[in-house]
Amino acid sequence: MKNFGDAVNWVRGILTVLLITGGLSSCSRAPDLVGVDNSKIPVASVKEATRQKIFIITTRQATEVVGAFYSGQRAPELGLASVVVSIPPNHVSGELERSKRMPPDPRTEFAVIEPTVYQTDNAFINSLNAALAKLPPSDRDILLFVHGYNNTISDSILRLAQFVEDTGFKGVPVLFSWASAAQPVKYVYDLNSALAARPQFLKATDILVRTKANGADIFAHSMGSMVLMEAIVFAERAGKFNSTGRLKSVMMASPDIDIDVFRSQLGMIEGDRTKLFVLTSKDDRALGFSRRISGGISRVGASDSAELAELGVTVIDLSDIDDSKSGSHSKFAGSPEVVQLIGQGLNSSSRFGSKSNHPLESMIAGLPILVVPN
Repeated sequence: MKNFGDAVNWVRGILTVLLITGGLSSCSRAPDLVGVDNSKIPVASVKEATRQKIFIITTRQATEVVGAFYSGQRAPELGLASVVVSIPPNHVSGELERSKRMPPDPRTEFAVIEPTVYQTDNAFINSLNAALAKLPPSDRDILLFVHGYNNTISDSILRLAQFVEDTGFKGVPVLFSWASAAQPVKYVYDLNSALAARPQFLKATDILVRTKANGADIFAHSMGSMVLMEAIVFAERAGKFNSTGRLKSVMMASPDIDIDVFRSQLGMIEGDRTKLFVLTSKDDRALGFSRRISGGISRVGASDSAELAELGVTVIDLSDIDDSKSGSHSKFAGSPEVVQLIGQGLNSSSRFGSKSNHPLESMIAGLPILVVPN
């Protein structure tokens, strides 16, 4: 009976995550959209739409499947690419107006066009430098975004485009997309993919260091925070973490990391940890699932704020935010209030490790967000 009871609990856990991620909803998963234009209403015909060019560095294997671009399979070498995302004129901050069928209608829905693959690092760098050169010198920064668990390449491209649009980030966005299977029941596969991506993430940052960007912000969501933290530890031990001095801020939203693992990671990072910003929320349902299948150990993104602050990081508690259009696990992008706040911080952040206060800390005064002092 004990084994049967364990099996029942496991099934309940799987059903929980399926419900959280929409896997048992009446609608199937939204289709992949990369490179799918509408022949009747092409993106180019919607003059009111805005465009975001997103550069991509990925550990995924390329695929010929229509709309997919890259699969959930792991590739031995990094893939380098870019796309253009069309954002509809009716876009509402915090929302992701995604098509439920192909082709998308660019008048009312996001569309992803112009997929471009770069065969060499230099070709990728030259294209990224060209995008930087179009900006005023003060805006020539990079935002490196690392997506989380259960994401296709389309999911992460669309989320980053929406995030950039709503934050008003003025620089060039770059997506680091690791090989998530994008299937709710493949949590362990995703975790192993995240761990396998550690050295490739460092290779990605080496490529970005060779660009003409003035500075860079790194933003990781959910399980993507594991990729980021492990890469920081690797770089720190090699004496290469922020060796150029161009890093501006490191933010992690809803980190899906075992709190004990996080404590161990921080123990290997020297210097000021207050420039590591951790966005948490105690009502994060997805992290509640992660905790259950991980032996009941708290995940960083749903941990007690005071406990996290004692580790030296800056904690921003979003538990009181209840206007997220993307659920409790994605308040960083789904809450108009929060996404605009983050944008202000990104567009005026000081250098990582500088003694000046990070603007993000002062900008939240009066909002229902708690910054726990260190």
